[in-house]
Amino acid sequence: MKEYKTIFNSNMHTAVCLLCMLLISMQSFAIQPGDIEFVQYKGEVVNSSNGRGISSAYLALNNSNISTITNADGEFSLKVPEDMIEATVTISVLGFQSKTLPLDYFKPEETIIELDETVEELSEISLYKATNADLLVREMLDKKDDNYLTDQSLMTSFYRETIKKGWSNVSLSEAVVKIFKSPYNSGKKDLVSLYKARKSTDYDKLDTLALKLRGGPFNTLYLDMMKYTEYVLRPEMMKSYEFKFDDPTKINDRYTYVVNFREMDESDPWYYGKLFIDAETSTLVKAEYSLNVDDRDKAAAMFVKKKPNGSKVYPTELNYQVDYAQNDGKWHYAYAKAQMEYVVNWKRKIFNSKYKINSEMVVTDWQAYAGNDWRKSVDLINPNIVMVDDVSGFYDTEFWGSNNIIEPEKSIQNAIDKIKKKMDDE
Repeated sequence: MKEYKTIFNSNMHTAVCLLCMLLISMQSFAIQPGDIEFVQYKGEVVNSSNGRGISSAYLALNNSNISTITNADGEFSLKVPEDMIEATVTISVLGFQSKTLPLDYFKPEETIIELDETVEELSEISLYKATNADLLVREMLDKKDDNYLTDQSLMTSFYRETIKKGWSNVSLSEAVVKIFKSPYNSGKKDLVSLYKARKSTDYDKLDTLALKLRGGPFNTLYLDMMKYTEYVLRPEMMKSYEFKFDDPTKINDRYTYVVNFREMDESDPWYYGKLFIDAETSTLVKAEYSLNVDDRDKAAAMFVKKKPNGSKVYPTELNYQVDYAQNDGKWHYAYAKAQMEYVVNWKRKIFNSKYKINSEMVVTDWQAYAGNDWRKSVDLINPNIVMVDDVSGFYDTEFWGSNNIIEPEKSIQNAIDKIKKKMDDE
């Protein structure tokens, strides 16, 4: 195979370029102290009306910082300290009524949790006071210091990225990361360290093109809209967006405004999407948005770092999502995912190749952290990291085998097993 590489750069100098991200099916991971015993529960969150699994449903252990999220099939795996057996778990996801269950409802295997779709009429004027979408978004930004964490914290997260060519899995990278999260009212960037990481790549399926993603966990971390307002919603950009109310909804049983936004200048790739704003506090609790990349030449210039001669590489789809969680009246980054789809056209070839790069990160635990000792004791990673090149592969099997509570998609797991076998046979 020729050593051609296409690297998609997340460490760009412009707001548009920085957010060249991805999608995935998420799961959970927690780093477990050796002197604490944990109980593991597995199951599925499903739609009560049809039994279908609900992806990205958030499970939070109340009165703790422990949480997880379901994968694409609605499956979850949750580890709870043995001394918290009296706890309760709240399950929530957009479009469904939240549910709180005692921990004794959960089983080691095959726990089924049914959620009802939200059908409540939410257009009551008495519930929703805001009448100007533009002013609501400005108020949301003005209240950032009041609504989000003002203390630095140390977060434990699970990060995962995959590359697919057509329906074939060709690369998987996973990592448990520590995030030194600076306050939301601070201009300091967040710092990231890899606690444990593994990878597997089958470049034979990539033909003559080795496709890689630059940025690793930073791709999803920079989707934190309220921390990094300079990338999408900085105040000076407000006049370049059009804001309109959509039908309101409920998130975590709280009334929520839905604001559609769209950039008015379409001469370059432009953002559009939805902001979900808490009606009581004017807090951004969720955002779903995309980048229009219909102009292939400009999109390629922004996102393709380098490519082999005789090929054209350009993005065809870029979708993002970020969710926030609340603790003690303050909100913080909890989950982010993105989906990136690329096409590669070769001269003198009839058919093109399609690639999907999926990236996702979920915060599984966090704590207030006022010291600097952590920064001195770990190796920080650079925003230019390329996971498939810069992390070790499938080492420390004891750690992953006994502590990994991720429930990957079966198709991805099958690909990993095949790749591992090939590696073992070499």
